[in-house]
Amino acid sequence: LKTLWVVGYKFEVKDFPMQRSIFKRYLSITMAIIFLSFTMLGTVTLVFFGRYWRQEKKELLTQNATSIAQAASRFLHEKSEGKYELQGEALMLFMESFSTSIDADIFITDLDGNVLLGSYACSRVEGIDKAPPPLVEKASQGLYEGRGRFDGLYRENYYIIAVPMAATEGGPQVGVVFATTSPASMNVIQLEAFKIFLVAAGLALLITFCVVGIFAYRLVRPLRLMSAAARSFGAGDFSVRVPVTSEDEMGQLAMSFNNMANSLTNSEGMRRSFIANVSHELKTPMTTIAGFIDGILDGTIPQDEQDKYLHIVSDEVKRLSRLVKSMLDLSRIDSGDMKIHPSHFDITHTVVNTLLTFEQSIDEKGIEIAGLEDAAPMQVYGDPDLLHQVVYNLVENAVKFTNQGGTIRVQIIDSVDRTVVAIENTGPGIAAEDLPMVFDRFYKGDKSRSRDKNGMGLGLYLVRTILQLHGGNIQVSSVQGQYCRFEFYVPKPQEAPRLKEAGQKPKENAPKLREPRVKKQKKPDIKPETERSKDDE
Repeated sequence: LKTLWVVGYKFEVKDFPMQRSIFKRYLSITMAIIFLSFTMLGTVTLVFFGRYWRQEKKELLTQNATSIAQAASRFLHEKSEGKYELQGEALMLFMESFSTSIDADIFITDLDGNVLLGSYACSRVEGIDKAPPPLVEKASQGLYEGRGRFDGLYRENYYIIAVPMAATEGGPQVGVVFATTSPASMNVIQLEAFKIFLVAAGLALLITFCVVGIFAYRLVRPLRLMSAAARSFGAGDFSVRVPVTSEDEMGQLAMSFNNMANSLTNSEGMRRSFIANVSHELKTPMTTIAGFIDGILDGTIPQDEQDKYLHIVSDEVKRLSRLVKSMLDLSRIDSGDMKIHPSHFDITHTVVNTLLTFEQSIDEKGIEIAGLEDAAPMQVYGDPDLLHQVVYNLVENAVKFTNQGGTIRVQIIDSVDRTVVAIENTGPGIAAEDLPMVFDRFYKGDKSRSRDKNGMGLGLYLVRTILQLHGGNIQVSSVQGQYCRFEFYVPKPQEAPRLKEAGQKPKENAPKLREPRVKKQKKPDIKPETERSKDDE
């Protein structure tokens, strides 16, 4: 257990490797960068401060030395030609005031280096008798700047400024004025400035550490919560959600994580419902089949009733076959292996044959078929088997949920770029809140369809998927207690434009998708073909 306290915030990093690495790494790297920045800033500041001090000292010493040199020329007395004597009682007071005010040693020498007059407020030495001749020679030629111990007279390197002294303005050089100062004052100032900088930098680093620590903790906290939620998901608990506390990238990540959790929850609910439904649907027909077969084998069922129960067994086997086929189709869709093999065929013929497949159920419920009187042969380009499955599922649903004595209306419409098939049935319809979800896999939430005990909630999902593979789609509309209408289209293949032949009459406009309400019609007298495998909704 590692615990970190930052301004009252307790950060525990036990059992959270992600938090430990990201939090400590972010905090340490940030603080290292800030510390390096402060170090560079302090170094540059002190260097520039030292240069500024030296420049200021140079200008100050030069100005005062020049002033002394100019003033000293008024106290020179020429004893003989080329020989001058310095009368320095008044000049001495002037030099002492300058020396004290700028904390420097100021003294005057002749061209041989002999000290004529001096004030030593900085070094506090008793006096200097002679200056180094090389320095005097350099200074007599112009301004001299340097550092040194003045031939051992000073215990440390002094900053030295020397200017020539003329007898008269523009006259010959007769001496040199030296102004020297100790760097100790500069060191003291730099030390104080450095102490101030350290205090300021320390406070800034402490505040930065607290702020960055809190920010890093808040930044890592959603990731830690996501990690805990992910572990809960791995354990099968999908109820955990990450609180969204911001609108930045981390907030968007939390929202995306919660959306993923919602999807997982929905998928898990559908999966459990699907497993329960499949288990029930497999158990019921298998139990029926096993019971009737055992009854026939052990003689419980009389010989004259065996055909009846064998028909029931056959229906249950077909029911199992439809369930297995739906599951195989679903697996092919999920794996992307469902392919279409298109060809030209008559969709009207497919619709009529599918209706004839349900002739017995239609007769038992007294359902009337309308719309076929207007249906002409209509060629479409698509997979005949898959589109037959689409029509079969829609007709099966229509027959299943049409009210006793109700009507099923069929419309096959030729449009410019598509062929539209609409199948409408009277009956209880679908609730408005269920319409957006009827094409979802495993969905069986329509209360009006609770009479459907055989459906697995896959039929309409497969219908939509097959149509989308063809480039088409399907839509549903319904009014509860009145009707339910499914309408799908299959696009026509793109063809190069052709010139209209002479004398060809323009094609009539395609009829509208919705006709007046159901019109009764006698069912066509056509023998049904072999029944195909059924797909439940």
